[in-house]
Amino acid sequence: MSKEAKPFLKWAGGKGQLISQLEEHLPTDLKEHEFTYIEPFVGGGAMFFHMLQRFPNIKRAVINDINSYLITAYRVIKDSYNELIERLAELEKRYYELIEDEAKKSFFLEARTIFNENKLDDIERTKYLIFLNRTCFNGLYRVNAKGKFNVPFGRYLHPTICNEEVLKADSQLLNQVEIVILNADYEQTLKYIGDGLNFFYFDPPYRPLDATSSFNSYAKEEFNDDEQIRLHDYCARLNQMPNIKWMLSNSDCSARNPEDTFFEKLYCDFNINRVQASRAINANPNKRGKLTELLIKNYE
Repeated sequence: MSKEAKPFLKWAGGKGQLISQLEEHLPTDLKEHEFTYIEPFVGGGAMFFHMLQRFPNIKRAVINDINSYLITAYRVIKDSYNELIERLAELEKRYYELIEDEAKKSFFLEARTIFNENKLDDIERTKYLIFLNRTCFNGLYRVNAKGKFNVPFGRYLHPTICNEEVLKADSQLLNQVEIVILNADYEQTLKYIGDGLNFFYFDPPYRPLDATSSFNSYAKEEFNDDEQIRLHDYCARLNQMPNIKWMLSNSDCSARNPEDTFFEKLYCDFNINRVQASRAINANPNKRGKLTELLIKNYE
């Protein structure tokens, strides 16, 4: 591939900055056998793209996300790369031709309305998803209670909208391995466990550290404490099955509030580790920066 495959979208909570630390915690036997890689909350895909490039012995990959537009984008990049590039480049050209900031803002708001209100084919939907992600504030993907994308204009001088090299590398990688791309509840990934070794990486919407850091509106459905408990129960089920190893990321709530031992109690039967991370998205600028995150595993 001409360029390393990496996320084609900016994504809140993306794992690009943590890859080297996550790598240190992977099961040691992944290099020794063919295995099935399963990521039930794929998001921007930093870990997914890394795993496919790091482990050529992955015999099948399964990715899932509840965000239907995101999953549509993965399918379009895999199967319709050339047409996507043509449409996205044309949209980028029209945007770059605008000089005044207000004209760019109007163009953005029109694109956001089209994305939210119009029935679009999959390629057109993905085109606008990438455009909005690259031109909106902070590269967020956030929706309101009605499931409508509602992030404001970002005011970037010259954002890269059509990154042809990255999209090409991603498309090539998506076609180099047997892959299942799902838009379903994460528990549906259970159906795709393969023969032999399986490795799950879970990166769910994080439990908020406090009220100002509460951002998990990737979909209109709320991922609250009951959902965190349901996810634990799913991991516990997987732990009872042979040849399944899993690793899970989440927020380190007790680091902010020592009395908040929600995850320590919930995952007391598993190995709890901490990694260093940084958060760029918080309503309070004083709470952005370095912090720890939890990394929970069902293996040593």
